[in-house]
Amino acid sequence: MADVMIHNVHLIQKIVNLTNGSLTRQVFRSPRGDDGAVSAQRDDEAVRRYAEQFGNLLADTGWPRMAARVFAAILSSEDGRMTAAELSDQLQASPAAVSGAVNYLLQLRLANREREPGSRRDVYVVQDDAWYQTMMSEDASLVRWSESLRKVLDAAGDSTAAHRRIRVSLGFIDFIGQEVKGLSERWVKRKAELDAELDAYYNT
Repeated sequence: MADVMIHNVHLIQKIVNLTNGSLTRQVFRSPRGDDGAVSAQRDDEAVRRYAEQFGNLLADTGWPRMAARVFAAILSSEDGRMTAAELSDQLQASPAAVSGAVNYLLQLRLANREREPGSRRDVYVVQDDAWYQTMMSEDASLVRWSESLRKVLDAAGDSTAAHRRIRVSLGFIDFIGQEVKGLSERWVKRKAELDAELDAYYNT
């Protein structure tokens, strides 16, 4: 679990580094061709190819490769939900590899497990706010880290090298916590704007 939390801090760092102005830019681009027309038909082959490329990009930033591929596959699926068997078939991966990948995503809260209606099979779901949810779940973790590290600081002895080192670590954790809160507030506002844009776009 510790490696998952460290991974999430790295993820938050990258998000914080991108926040200077990035949330005020338009993040939705219309999938229009050169003639201005919107394609109404899904190209499954192209979707899978580009999703695989996106998964590889995630892996290049430190994600376990299979977890990255599974996340990209579910995210780009027609309804954002896939069974383990469907993932295994699409990704040409063993059930064990898929199981390990989805468990990783569940820990990060980037995916949810649901039961298919009328079936005993589990289905794995990626919500459209998955990135936000996983980042917000780390806010509580950062608070616990800060509280625990303060106890270490108090016991480390004033004016020692360890005391200084721990204070820097504590300062970083507190800084990230504050940035996450500010980022959350900005994203809620931007999400409302984005929802309005998407509603207008898909209703035209």
